[in-house]
Amino acid sequence: MKITLNRLMTPVALLAMVLPFVQALAEPAQSLSVPSTFVWIVLILLAARTASLVERIGQPAVLGELLVGVLLGNLALVGLNGLEPIKTNEIIKFLAELGVVILLFQVGLESNVQQMRRVGMRALSVALVGVMAPFLLGAYLVGPLLLPGLPSVAYLFIGAILTATSVGITARVFRDLGQLQTPEAQVVLGAAVIDDVIGLIILAVVSAIVSAGTVDLGAIVGITGKAIAFLVGAIVLGQVLAARLGRVFSKIHTGLGMKFTLAIAFALLTAHFAEAIGLAPIVGAFAAGLVLDPVHFQHFEDPKIMADLRQAMVGAPAEVKARVQTVITHHLDRHIEDLLEPLGHFLVPIFFVLTGMSVRLETLLDPGTLMIALGITIVAFAGKMVSGLVAGPVNRVIVGLGMIPRGEVGLIFAASGRALGVISDQVFSIMVIVVILSTLLTPPLLTLFLRRATAIPQPETSAVPA
Repeated sequence: MKITLNRLMTPVALLAMVLPFVQALAEPAQSLSVPSTFVWIVLILLAARTASLVERIGQPAVLGELLVGVLLGNLALVGLNGLEPIKTNEIIKFLAELGVVILLFQVGLESNVQQMRRVGMRALSVALVGVMAPFLLGAYLVGPLLLPGLPSVAYLFIGAILTATSVGITARVFRDLGQLQTPEAQVVLGAAVIDDVIGLIILAVVSAIVSAGTVDLGAIVGITGKAIAFLVGAIVLGQVLAARLGRVFSKIHTGLGMKFTLAIAFALLTAHFAEAIGLAPIVGAFAAGLVLDPVHFQHFEDPKIMADLRQAMVGAPAEVKARVQTVITHHLDRHIEDLLEPLGHFLVPIFFVLTGMSVRLETLLDPGTLMIALGITIVAFAGKMVSGLVAGPVNRVIVGLGMIPRGEVGLIFAASGRALGVISDQVFSIMVIVVILSTLLTPPLLTLFLRRATAIPQPETSAVPA
C-alpha cells in the first residue's frame, strides 16, 4: 500500500480543526435550529467522503462511512460532546431514512425482473433457511445457553432479531464493486426481500405473544397475505401503471425534470404503500425499482448530449456509427439511474454514517457482555452462512456472506423488543453489538470473496477517490 503518512494526516488534521468549531456550535438536542442542522449535514458528508480512503485498501466506501460514524458517535468518550445532538436531530434522521429508500430504489433499477425470476426458487430457499436457522439457534440454543434465566419470550425475540437481513448493506457492497448483475447478487437481493417479509411475520407473532399471551392465527394469515399481495401487485400491476403514467405525464412536459419527478414519486408512493400494510418502506422502494424500465420513459426527451452525438455522427463511417449507437443505447437505458446518482451521493452516506453513530463503544468495556455478544455473533454468522448451501449453482460462500448483515433491520427488531419490555437494557446492548459486528465485518469479507471469485482488479492505491 502506497498511502503516505502525509495523505492520511491531511483529513485527520482537517477533522481536528473542525471539531472545536462544531463543539462551539452545539445547541441542546431538543432545540436544534435549521442552520445548525446545515452544519451537521456538511460535517457528515465531508466525513463520509474522507472515509472513502478505505477504497485505497480495496474496501467498499460503505465500510468507511460506517466506521467514521462510529468514530463521530463516540467522541463524547474523550470529552467532545458537540456531535451528540446529531443523533436526535429529526431532520437528519428523516434524511437518513430517505437515503436508504433511495438506495434500495437504485438497487431495484439496476436489477432485472427476469433475472430475479430465474433465481426465484433459489432465493426462496435461501430466505427460508436464512430465517429459520438463526431463529432456532437464537431462540432455543445460544439464548438459553449464554443468557440463562430469561423469560421464554425474550429468547424468541433474540431469535427474531437474528433473522433480520439488512439488504442495504449488502446491496451497497455489490453496487460499489459493479456486481449487482451477478447470479449471487440476484439470489441475495431476492432472498433479502423474502427474508424481510418472513422476518416481519415472525416479529408480529412474537409481539402478539408478548401483548396478548396468545397468537391470533387470523392476524398472521392476514399479514402474510398482505405481504404477498403487495409484492406481486407491485411487480405485476406496477408494470402496467408505470407505462400509463409515463404517457400521461409526458403530455404535460417531456423534460428531464418531469422524468426525474415521475421516477421519485413512483418510488416514494410504493414505499408508502409498503409501510401502510406493515412492510418496511425499503421493500416498496426496491419493488418500484424492479418495475421501472427504460421503455416507461420512451415518450420523454433524450438527454441533450445524445442528440448532439447523433448529429456529430452524420456522415461518419457505418462502423463508427454502430459503436456510438451502442454507447448511446447503454446510457439511455441507464438514464434514470444517472439522474438519481447525485441524490444518492447526498442522502445515502447520511444513512450509513448515522447508523454507525448509533454504536456505543462503552458497551464493549464489560468483558462479560462482550464475550456473550461475540458468542451470539458467531451463531448469527453461522445461521446465515448455512443459507448459502441451498443457493444452487452459484458461489455459496458469497450468498451466505451477503445474508449476514443485520444493520438497521436488526436494530429495529431489537428496539421493538425493548419497547415491549421483553428485552432488558443489557440484552439490548448485547444485541446491538451483534448487529454492529455483523454490519461492520460483512463488507470487507464479502469484498474479499467477490474479488477472489471474479478477479476484480484492486484499485490503484495512488489514485484519489472520486
